[in-house]
Amino acid sequence: MEQTLKIAHLIITGLLVLSILSQSKGTGLSATFGGTGEFYATKRGAEKVLYYSTIVLAVLFVLLSLSYIYV
Repeated sequence: MEQTLKIAHLIITGLLVLSILSQSKGTGLSATFGGTGEFYATKRGAEKVLYYSTIVLAVLFVLLSLSYIYV
């Protein structure tokens, strides 16, 4: 059980890193430091799927990390 949990945690970690790094870069903090930041576009298609999969992977990562307490 513990070995399976570790393998699942490594896989989720790798997928989470890849999904975060593959997202397109936006304006970021430019609005905070004086940029206009008026450009807004909705997420569509693959970008939307990647966004939601990143959220799901992050939740799975947290749940797996918390499950180490009980194993």
